[in-house]
Amino acid sequence: MIVSHFVPPRITIRENDVDISDSDDDENVVESFTTCHRALQTIVKYVPLTPQFLMPVLAEKFPFINKSERTLQCYLHNLLRISVYIPALRHDILELVVEKLLKIDVSAPRKDIEAAEEEEEGNGEKGLFNMDEDGENLEKSELMAHPIAERLDILMIVMFSYIKDICYVNGKIDVGNTKDLYRDLVAIFDKLILTTHGSCHVQFIMFYLSSFRLVIAEAFVEHLWKKLQNPNVPAVIRQTTGNYIGSFLARAKFIPIVTVKTCLDLLVSWLHTYIDNQGTGSRAFCDVALHGPFYAACQAVFYIVIFRHKQILDGNLKKGLAYLQRLNFERIILCQLNPLKVCLPTIVSLFAALTRKYQVAFCDTIIERNRRQILPVVRSSCGGESVEMVTNPLDSFFPFDPYILKRSKNTVNPLYQFWEEQSAEDLKETPEPINEGKGEEEDDFLRGETPQNDSMISVTPNSFNSLVHNSETSLGSPPVELQLQL
Repeated sequence: MIVSHFVPPRITIRENDVDISDSDDDENVVESFTTCHRALQTIVKYVPLTPQFLMPVLAEKFPFINKSERTLQCYLHNLLRISVYIPALRHDILELVVEKLLKIDVSAPRKDIEAAEEEEEGNGEKGLFNMDEDGENLEKSELMAHPIAERLDILMIVMFSYIKDICYVNGKIDVGNTKDLYRDLVAIFDKLILTTHGSCHVQFIMFYLSSFRLVIAEAFVEHLWKKLQNPNVPAVIRQTTGNYIGSFLARAKFIPIVTVKTCLDLLVSWLHTYIDNQGTGSRAFCDVALHGPFYAACQAVFYIVIFRHKQILDGNLKKGLAYLQRLNFERIILCQLNPLKVCLPTIVSLFAALTRKYQVAFCDTIIERNRRQILPVVRSSCGGESVEMVTNPLDSFFPFDPYILKRSKNTVNPLYQFWEEQSAEDLKETPEPINEGKGEEEDDFLRGETPQNDSMISVTPNSFNSLVHNSETSLGSPPVELQLQL
């Protein structure tokens, strides 16, 4: 019964003999939620077994994704608020939240969000000179045109605020809290996020948490690295892990180049060992089914070098070039497994131009030979037969591609390495390496290819007060001051 009050109360409006139901978002909603949490804390105090039967109720009462943004937002806030004063439920609550966020995320593919935004921009241009609507248009510009993306945007803000409030106490990071939260989230990452295909935004929960301390970021990369090299892990998970390693190291601005180079050393060393183990045996040929993790690791290395080469070479060009030559890319690209044939063409062409420019490796001959050997695939359909080229045999994706939710991206963008659009021809002709810091609107690297100290309680809703009283413009996070004195 208490959980049912974790969303704003409903009111019924009768219009043209039709009952229209909506949420009643009055100024007393904060007090209502506070009363619910006081009652729940009292129950927990006198009924120790409450957490065992509470979790199924919380899962059952979670609103459907087609409910209003406000309903979803309030329920998520109250769920996370419970995790503060019932720590035993935090892992299960976070798992439930991530599961629901993933369902929303995959229901709003990147291409659909971008198409909706383009259509909205086109409609906005028609009324460009309507001065009476300028204020209204300014407010609408902060809203996502795609309705599901709008819900996800609001919920991701709540998640980011929750993570920060847990990890920071009185403005300073609490290492113990941060590590505990990381352990919970990385286990949920393995179970849910890593195994979900098509998620564009929820994985940035790990990205944001990793930005708090370098040790957290290094622990996350090490966790992924152990999965990639573990032969007992399913190949498809190892390939996905390779995508995460490459995307994370390339895009995380907060990771220093020393750490990037250490990770490159590990990846490249593993690639050379893998090549040595294959030798000239019966498996030493290009086959994604046999060598998928190897190709994913190769692509991660190429991707990292493309994004980070300027920092590697910055300051001491001679020393940087010596480091790149020591990685011995030539042996990797010339091996019988032929990674240039499997990796994404965009990455291959840019890596080839980069290595040619600095005379680290020469890929053009291999690329041309692969181009001649590629056979078109004939696909039959009701409209006839079509000839297509298989350009992504690894089914590659980069999980930390640009974050496009309008409001929550303000949390991610300061931590994010954007790509300056540059073709292989531009790289060949331009003496300077790729510049950093390009705005997110132009980041299209792989476009088209691939979240009272009394005897009773103390409830301090902190930033959620402003969320409730001004739901259009302000969002908050659950309080961390909730304490139950037993």
